[in-house]
Amino acid sequence: MSVERAVAAGRLATGARLPTVRGLAAQLGISPATVSAAYQTLRDRGVLTADGRRGTAVADRPPLPHPSAPLPPGVVDLSTGDPDPALLPDIQRALARLDYQPRSYRADHDDAALLRVARAYFTADGIPATSITVVGGALDGVERALAAHTRPGDRVAVEDPGYSGVIELVRAMGLRPEPMTVDRAGPDPDSMAGALHRGAAAVVVTPRAQNPTGACLDAARVRALRRVLRDHAGTLIVEDDHAGQVAGVPALTLCDGKTERWAIARSVSKSLGPDLRLAVLTGDPVTVARIQGRVAVGTGWVSHLLQQLVVALWSDSDVHALLDQAAQTYTERRNALLTALAAQGVPAVGWSGLNVWIPVADELSAVQQLVSLGYAVAPGSRYRIGTAPAVRITVARLEVGAAVALAAAVACAVADQRYERSG
Repeated sequence: MSVERAVAAGRLATGARLPTVRGLAAQLGISPATVSAAYQTLRDRGVLTADGRRGTAVADRPPLPHPSAPLPPGVVDLSTGDPDPALLPDIQRALARLDYQPRSYRADHDDAALLRVARAYFTADGIPATSITVVGGALDGVERALAAHTRPGDRVAVEDPGYSGVIELVRAMGLRPEPMTVDRAGPDPDSMAGALHRGAAAVVVTPRAQNPTGACLDAARVRALRRVLRDHAGTLIVEDDHAGQVAGVPALTLCDGKTERWAIARSVSKSLGPDLRLAVLTGDPVTVARIQGRVAVGTGWVSHLLQQLVVALWSDSDVHALLDQAAQTYTERRNALLTALAAQGVPAVGWSGLNVWIPVADELSAVQQLVSLGYAVAPGSRYRIGTAPAVRITVARLEVGAAVALAAAVACAVADQRYERSG
């Protein structure tokens, strides 16, 4: 499609508004139904996004290679979701201590020492870990678990708002996302039940540090969601524990010894560093075996050097102390911004993890105004399916003392939107 080519070439920037269906149909001399169908296909693929009466625009993160515009000088970037480099362990030091031995193609794909440590972590959290393997990050684990049990056209229940990577991945796999609304304790039970009644074959849940709202499962919600899932035996449950030890809250799970199909991926990217593309994945024996078999005929394995590096880091008491410090620091920074926003009369949520979610009337306007005030934030469109507009702020690098100034800028942007609407 020409729209898709224009996005890939950078001729259509993210956020760019497209003509109305009737306007483009008249311009091209074709049926409005043809244009409407093309727009719907591009929306399904994640290239375009619909924004009610404001029309259709290029998605903020279309599943295409596309140039990203550099930020103006002096703008503080709070949009990326990256952890604070100052709270990451010293990889050079850990590498220097490794006694690495070259491996052959016939070596075991999963490092036995890493599996032992990971199994102990899962078991300590009350998570079954009889079958366990290593994948190339949490999202890789989510993709492989879904591929093990679903086929193009199947419905998958996803959080709304939820992690853009999961929503985009589901669409890219030819699956159909079924939204589940989210509150502070995770997916709403009635919303999950509705998605399952509409035929969802799988559910993807973030148990803590949910991106973008920070939602985290509690014991009552776990019991409620397990009751819902018991009425839909055979549903695949996939949990994306991407923040792991720096989430700031304990790990809980919807999966127990009675769950038939399930997988939990715990990544090290937020805790040890984004370049460590590794997650340990536990699940039922069939799902784990299918994932291992697919990896074996594709990438083969996750780098043994990387696996040994994670073992070295997870076995270091100094690293554990740093991870505890990181979890506490992220909590303090998140709470500082929430407190400052509340003092400005701006509603926001951020119950765990690295992000704060702020409802706004117009995302594009809010993002642009905040850039003009010196802050880059993420528009909520990439994280939403049917929920209300918002923006996401990553607090990982936001010093506590800087929260008041940022909150004042957000309040200014929100107030300007109210003025525009009333005017």
